[in-house]
Amino acid sequence: MSNRNHQDSIRESGTATHPALAQFIDEALSRSRAHADPSDAVLAIAPLMMALSACADEVLKEAHLRSDPDHYTRNLIYCAPDNCLSLYALVWLPGQWTPVHDHGSWGVVGVVEGVLEERSFVRLSADDGRDEGIALARGGVVLQSPRAVSTFVPNPDHIHITGVPAGRPRAVSLHLYGRTMSDFNLYDVEAGTRRRIAIAHNES
Repeated sequence: MSNRNHQDSIRESGTATHPALAQFIDEALSRSRAHADPSDAVLAIAPLMMALSACADEVLKEAHLRSDPDHYTRNLIYCAPDNCLSLYALVWLPGQWTPVHDHGSWGVVGVVEGVLEERSFVRLSADDGRDEGIALARGGVVLQSPRAVSTFVPNPDHIHITGVPAGRPRAVSLHLYGRTMSDFNLYDVEAGTRRRIAIAHNES
């Protein structure tokens, strides 16, 4: 991303070695392949994420918890060879937020530490494939504490921002996506536009 304030670093931290993490990945792969419908996939995987979040202190390595003072950080834990699944540990320091975005994928999120805040947007205009003339309105807010699990599916796309307000402690969350999350749509709410952003594999 060109704007470093919104850039997130993706760091590969090696093959999963903890048995609970390896089991989670194997089972998530199995269940995602067994359920072609995104809603069925997240329904099947959400309990797995809840269990993984509960034992994350034992599972996550120091490399999974690296952070950056300038922006939230995505630490890559696992990416399937066929790009059908990816798992990241995200670290949010106080005051760090994503831009307004969607994923173009289903996803399952589990909070490990702190309180992760999600602010949603509601699309008022039909999605006709254009990247302009997009009317968004602010939606609800969700506060997720440790062991909380949330899910989302595409169509309609899940448009939101996520982060930690200044003054709150650091948050850590696990994010499983139904693809390699190497790009997403970035929205300019005031201009009513969106653009596709490729996320480079950067080291801070």
